[in-house]
Amino acid sequence: MRLATMVSCAALVLLTGCGGSKDSSGTRTNPSAPVLGQPAKTSAGAKQAALALGFPGFATKNTTRVGGADPIADAAGVAQAVYPGAAADSRPGAVTIVDAADFRSSISAAQLMSRPLRAPVLYSQAGKVPRATQDAIDALKPTGAQKAGQAQVIRVGTAAAKPDGLKSTDIGGTDPAVIARAVDRLVTSAAGKQSDAVIVAPSSRPAFAMPAAGLSAKTGAPVLWADANKLPPATRAAIKSRRRPRIYVIGPAAGISDKLLARLKKLGTAERVSGADPVANAIAVARYADGGFGWNLVDPGHGLVFASVDRPGEAAAAAALAGSGTYGPLLLVTDPDSLPKPLEAYLLDIQPGYDKDPVRGVYNHGWLMGDETAISIPVQARLDSLLEIQSVDRSGR
Repeated sequence: MRLATMVSCAALVLLTGCGGSKDSSGTRTNPSAPVLGQPAKTSAGAKQAALALGFPGFATKNTTRVGGADPIADAAGVAQAVYPGAAADSRPGAVTIVDAADFRSSISAAQLMSRPLRAPVLYSQAGKVPRATQDAIDALKPTGAQKAGQAQVIRVGTAAAKPDGLKSTDIGGTDPAVIARAVDRLVTSAAGKQSDAVIVAPSSRPAFAMPAAGLSAKTGAPVLWADANKLPPATRAAIKSRRRPRIYVIGPAAGISDKLLARLKKLGTAERVSGADPVANAIAVARYADGGFGWNLVDPGHGLVFASVDRPGEAAAAAALAGSGTYGPLLLVTDPDSLPKPLEAYLLDIQPGYDKDPVRGVYNHGWLMGDETAISIPVQARLDSLLEIQSVDRSGR
């Protein structure tokens, strides 16, 4: 079942059921869809009804899963969650299309989700528009972005496919560093000014680069690329065009060396934001703040996004959740069946609490990217517990 269908079924079954056929009276005959208003005859029947509604995998009280089998489906699901499309003011001006095999260009494309364009990332594959992407475009009905020449589609990279029947603007090229600079130019033109900060990510370490996508969508800073000891000319040019900007290097020295960091400090105020492994690195990005830049997630009351380190494409797929709604940074898991201890400790550190009335408290909410092969239901249940608001007894008893 495709993600868009799965999500809509989980919601619409509350009213109509989903799938199956109808008899001559128009009544649905699909036995797998629960018939509302009739109690389940057995506990097994009740369990099946809950599963048909999508619980607990689709959602728990503190989590929502975008349960696609791959980033292509997840990007389509996120775009429709952010832009339901049923009302005129819930449609995007434009969507971004980027090739699913190009994780670097997709992460740089997350900048297009920042203001003013706010164009969610969707994926093409092998020069074609996958069914999930096309279904999302059909549902979103992009209106045309005024600040991008009324384009309904922004194609990023030469490999990105072009959907039929929509006005597009193209960012060509095959070099991720060149593409990143071109994305930044388009965002700068639309915004009428350059961001005063840039993000530099390691081109050879996708798991360390992943958190940069959400940070870009939130802040509007471009994600530029560097090798361990080499700064591509396009990255250098994008930085120099800003006259000594703030430069945030994501990831440890294994991805971008200390020697290259020293060179970057000659171009602006450069600082490394990193952790020793991808999980710790994502937490470091979530915690980091420099004045008004960064997530600064050191307290409760926030959105969070969880994805697998093995799916780099989820970073851009989830970027729309970082630039809208509860604005959540990307956090990473390494095993679908277990929660990393550092991540568990971080979530405990920012877990919400209340003194007298939970209604007056603040809340955390988690979006999970991918199906159970990415994040299992037991791990989702543990995340739900860690995100739950807790009573804080101040009486000393």
